[in-house]
Amino acid sequence: MTDEQALFSVRDVELRTLDPHRADVLASLCEIIVPGSERVAPVVYVDAVLGFMPGPQQEAVKASIDALEQPLAGGEEALEPVALTPEFQLVRALCVEAYYSDFVAPGAPGPGAYEEIDFASPLAMRIKKDWSYLGVAG
Repeated sequence: MTDEQALFSVRDVELRTLDPHRADVLASLCEIIVPGSERVAPVVYVDAVLGFMPGPQQEAVKASIDALEQPLAGGEEALEPVALTPEFQLVRALCVEAYYSDFVAPGAPGPGAYEEIDFASPLAMRIKKDWSYLGVAG
């Protein structure tokens, strides 16, 4: 991690749905699920998406994060036995979507997924990403 990356933390942004503890757990899960994703702050994306979900779905995501906290404490290997559970699959889908949608949170150092995987097709390069519909200004 570079000094620039070390300066960014999910605690630097105002989250609407996740409390700081869950945000930290989710950030760790995202980094294990999509290595390197911490530099785009996927938690900001997931938090914004959660804000549009009905209450029961929000609670399901929060419960999934909570269910994975204990295995996460044992490291990547301890997550293997829960990798096929609905809780892990839900969190995994959100982490992957956050990163591979090419989201980069305001203030996060990036680069985004498109640059990292060299997804530079002419059509992809014409896309103007606007995350304002999520309430995330850049």
